[in-house]
Amino acid sequence: MSTFIGKIGQGVKPNQFSVSIPYPAGIADVTAGDDELTNLLCKSAALPGSNLGVIEVPFRGRTIKIAGDRTFDTWSATFFNDKDMKTRAFFEAWLNSINSHDGNASSNPNLTGEAAGAQGIYSTTIKVNQLERGTEAENAQIIRTYDLKFAFPTSVSQIDLAYDSNDQIEEFTVEFQYSFWQVAKGGRGGASANPGLEN
Repeated sequence: MSTFIGKIGQGVKPNQFSVSIPYPAGIADVTAGDDELTNLLCKSAALPGSNLGVIEVPFRGRTIKIAGDRTFDTWSATFFNDKDMKTRAFFEAWLNSINSHDGNASSNPNLTGEAAGAQGIYSTTIKVNQLERGTEAENAQIIRTYDLKFAFPTSVSQIDLAYDSNDQIEEFTVEFQYSFWQVAKGGRGGASANPGLEN
């Protein structure tokens, strides 16, 4: 048992996390503190999964499996609804800038800013940080960071309303698509970046 305790330590806890979702240029009324508000109100998120496709080739009565292409799952996060509904409004505006509700048009037509300068960008890099609790709550250490590259929202969930929904705070879920993820901080030892996975 002592060997197990020595290896696992205090373990990694799923409630110790933070997210950074920078809003792209062109979203109206975004200020410097709004990214922190989004992080503060994020109730749940996920560390991204890793999937590798399989090509099955029949050969003389057997099926040979060959490594295929990599795919990346949809990433989602759930947020508390703040009193001004500010965070929800930002995500709604982000989606509307990609494709408007009434005009079927886009004010942010490009995935990245290479073709459009500071305007016309609809994707961002989302950072998901796994934290390790420090001696003080505000001193939590980042032990691993995942960068979700070229991420953008594809849906903002409805919020159910009901007279009998007492003692609750409204929540909503945002789903994102992204092109790929990279480990930006934390190698297999958890202390330093893994050169094989970072930028």
